[in-house]
Amino acid sequence: MHSIVVPDPMALPFIEKGHSRVKVKATFQDKSIEFHAALRKYHGQYTMMFSKNKQKELGLLPNDHFTLQLFEDISKYGVEVPEEFEAVMLSDHDAHQIFESFTKGKQRGIIYMITRFKDSQKKIDKTLILCENLKRGIHDNRKLLKPF
Repeated sequence: MHSIVVPDPMALPFIEKGHSRVKVKATFQDKSIEFHAALRKYHGQYTMMFSKNKQKELGLLPNDHFTLQLFEDISKYGVEVPEEFEAVMLSDHDAHQIFESFTKGKQRGIIYMITRFKDSQKKIDKTLILCENLKRGIHDNRKLLKPF
């Protein structure tokens, strides 16, 4: 993981409104990607994570110049939620209630665990396992997606 410095004039309007999470559009040449990020203060400067995978997806090299646009993050969890995850969660009220009781950070972590799977059926299967494990009282992220 790598972080980049976000200039104060870009970060402060969000921070002053109490929004530490933003939606980001990064553009390089003819490619653009969008993602969610947290603005964090580190050594007096605002930074955000900008992973090697995202840099690679844009085709960035270390000294390339690119543009960033920040937008207010109006998503519920601060991350894009896979349709499969949302559908399974909404069909299991008890698991959904447990999931909603977690902190926003833990919720995002769980969503990221499901998002890493590319295959739609795999996302559904893993979310079903997640739901069962939540109802069994398993809250350890390392065990949430393990079959019961």
